[in-house]
Amino acid sequence: MITRKLGKLPARHDPRTFRMAEPLAAALPVPPLSANWANDVSWPMWANDRYGCCTQVGVASAIRTWTGAAQAPVLLSESQVMDNYGAESGFNPDIPSTDRGAVEVDVLERWRVEGYERPGQTRDYLTAYGFVNPQDVAGAQRSIAFLGGLYIGLSLPEWACVVGCGDWDYTPDRNNAIAGGHCVWLHGYDADWFYLNTWGEQKRMSHAFMRQFCDEAYGLVSRQNWMCVDGVSPNGEMLDALVSEMRAAASV
Repeated sequence: MITRKLGKLPARHDPRTFRMAEPLAAALPVPPLSANWANDVSWPMWANDRYGCCTQVGVASAIRTWTGAAQAPVLLSESQVMDNYGAESGFNPDIPSTDRGAVEVDVLERWRVEGYERPGQTRDYLTAYGFVNPQDVAGAQRSIAFLGGLYIGLSLPEWACVVGCGDWDYTPDRNNAIAGGHCVWLHGYDADWFYLNTWGEQKRMSHAFMRQFCDEAYGLVSRQNWMCVDGVSPNGEMLDALVSEMRAAASV
């Protein structure tokens, strides 16, 4: 039995993190029945078969999704993902003990403040991020439809880490012993499933699985990568308004 590499450290829910639910609901009261911003994309492994870099794979996946839908796809190299992992977590490939994973809010805050490597001359900066309740399916769908995806953390059961396990669905009579934490990027959904990439492949995750095993979820705002996309996604002015509402909600 071959299992996968994990790397998300336990969720830390910072009370200062913006709350995304109300601003997103105001911007998109009724989410569309389905959305998929990275349909039929081939995903790299980005070294997540060897190292616990899944939190940075989530960053690279977001950038690939946004730019592929809005402009032309920007694909980080494996070395850039590793450099970003090291910059945030202190990982050094020559010192195995430093491969400890990372906390999602730390990854996102560094992305917002200091930026991460990306192809070309420009560092990539996140405009803002906000907490989305993992129990709120409509809220997760709004984030995917309006912002191009959802960055989530899972306490993943052992069976879901096995190569060839198939789609992730939850049944209570299964052995759902937890293997550890894992970060994934959701880039689409339909009436029954969320669509994601992990460990270099496309996968579906049921609503029941997300409710049971997702312990953190964040909507990401990226003016650098995501604007003026056809459909329900926002233009620049709408993103500014959303960020202002998020900050107002966080200060209440």
